[in-house]
Amino acid sequence: QVQLVESGGGLVQAWDSLRLSCAASVRTFSTYAMGWFRQAPGKEREFVAGISRISRSTYYADSVKGRFTISEDNAKITVYLQMNSLKPEDTAVYYCAARRIASFSRQGNDYDYWGQGTQVTVSS
Repeated sequence: QVQLVESGGGLVQAWDSLRLSCAASVRTFSTYAMGWFRQAPGKEREFVAGISRISRSTYYADSVKGRFTISEDNAKITVYLQMNSLKPEDTAVYYCAARRIASFSRQGNDYDYWGQGTQVTVSS
């Protein structure tokens, strides 16, 4: 069983930056496709960013492209989400997710493991 633990959320002002971390419990994590998702109050969960373990390519939602960056540190079995130029509409609970296969997906239902979530609140 893979456990994912997110950290790094908080309350910031618009245009500030935050870095979220997602630490995994197993070394095989490095073969899993990873994704970051978020869910704002009253809204459905949405894809934010992801990494394919096959191509090592990264993928982003249009709403965060150019502002957010997903990266990994396999030595620390951790995935990061660097968030710059934050906007109030980025306010949400952010979740990292792992997929047991290496190929990337934007669909949350394709992921097998989820963290507990970390709250990001951006004030205007």
